[in-house]
Amino acid sequence: MGKPTGFQEFNRELPTKVPAAERVKNYNEFVNLYTDEKLNQQSARCMNCGIPFCHSGCPLGNIIPEFNDAVYRKNWEEAYHILSSTNNFPEFTGRICPAPCESACVLGINKPAVAIEEIEKHIIEIAYQKNLVKPTAPLAKTGKKVAVVGSGPAGLAAAAQLVKAGHSVTVYERDDKPGGLLRYGIPDFKLEKWVVERRVEVMEKDGVVFKLNSEVGKNVAADELVRNNDAVVLAGGSTIPRNLNIPGRELKGIHFAMDFLKQQNKRVSNIAVDGEDILATGKDVVVIGGGDTGSDCVGTSNRQGANSIKQFEVMFQPPEKRTKHMPWPTYPMVLKTTSSHEEGADRFWGVNTLEFLGDDEGNLRALKVVDVEWEQDFLGRPVKFHAVEGSEREIPCQRVFLAMGFLNPQYEGMMHQLGVELDERKNAKAKEGVYRTNVSKVFTAGDMRRGQSLVVWAISEGREAARKVDEFLMGHSVLESKDAVNQFEQVF
Repeated sequence: MGKPTGFQEFNRELPTKVPAAERVKNYNEFVNLYTDEKLNQQSARCMNCGIPFCHSGCPLGNIIPEFNDAVYRKNWEEAYHILSSTNNFPEFTGRICPAPCESACVLGINKPAVAIEEIEKHIIEIAYQKNLVKPTAPLAKTGKKVAVVGSGPAGLAAAAQLVKAGHSVTVYERDDKPGGLLRYGIPDFKLEKWVVERRVEVMEKDGVVFKLNSEVGKNVAADELVRNNDAVVLAGGSTIPRNLNIPGRELKGIHFAMDFLKQQNKRVSNIAVDGEDILATGKDVVVIGGGDTGSDCVGTSNRQGANSIKQFEVMFQPPEKRTKHMPWPTYPMVLKTTSSHEEGADRFWGVNTLEFLGDDEGNLRALKVVDVEWEQDFLGRPVKFHAVEGSEREIPCQRVFLAMGFLNPQYEGMMHQLGVELDERKNAKAKEGVYRTNVSKVFTAGDMRRGQSLVVWAISEGREAARKVDEFLMGHSVLESKDAVNQFEQVF
């Protein structure tokens, strides 16, 4: 424990941010770093609990009290090695993870939790500054070849682990740049793309080969990929968005969130945009969907100069604090106000969109909506809703962004050609802890297997799938599971 009385002496403090009025003028990250003193104080708040529930709260099983102690002692090499033993990409999770570890923090029972996510980001940034982040692939190779399809967080994690085990790894990405969701799904103001490129460079030095503009099942034959490799990992993500098939859906001005976000990410990176521009500039915008993707649409619309922004969620407004149905250390479904909301947006809960209304030229002009009330079960979970009588009305708008989540991975092409079985949710069928599909030599991980989830879960899936591939190829694995890593013994 860095300082036994730290949690009593210091309050939780997050780094300062660039004021909202200033940061909406560009697409740069706007969260500042701690001073050395503040970082030391925040790490001192960790109590080194007898049973650190933060371990189980984190899908990666990060060894949090130990790296907090190392940060307090300013032993950056130790802190980095502890953190990187469970997390391949702290620079990603330290920026965009919702931090379920903090929800499970023991200090969080009666005080604000330790700022684990920010400490994690500081460890990796200091590690880069001190040249501690280096290639880890062994000189002796196994002679085994593995293809990873998809360069999102799951695919990158699988590739990083497999090359660490001594295998030759090639990553196939259908876009023009690696990163998947990290590059084209998450706005630069949350994750600048030099952060992704920096990590890709490290992986390339480790021997990972990236083949871009390579869509397996389209311009790369799926069966040849399997035939030419000793194993294949499918990590293509959950890419089919949930649609809203109501009258007027064909009107101009209605777009899926990812189409909108991807275009803007390309503009920021000076990459040509395909097709017609999707812009919120000067428009009355409605974002349908209350999750993180919807929030990203709000932040991007503000930066593009939207006339007004409204965000609709059909569910009821979450409580601001834990209820009896959300006991510690479970992840609480409480009201979340993001940095994008701070920049300006009107938020509405319990609103159901009935119809898109257009003008004579086929352009969107308004939404017909109605308020709804939810019936809940004894645990407070929504069961069904009914419309509030007399609440039907029109909401003027010229742009709608559908941010209602994703249904399943794309089946046409690669998965269809390989004959990969699907589960009841139309995801690639492979049990957790096994990650192997019905097709010989083919494994799967991330959102393609488990459905739409968090970046931290994708990294965990990629790591665990890589371990199973290593076992399949070699009869045993040199890669430790997250449970084994949690038996970590300090060696520094």
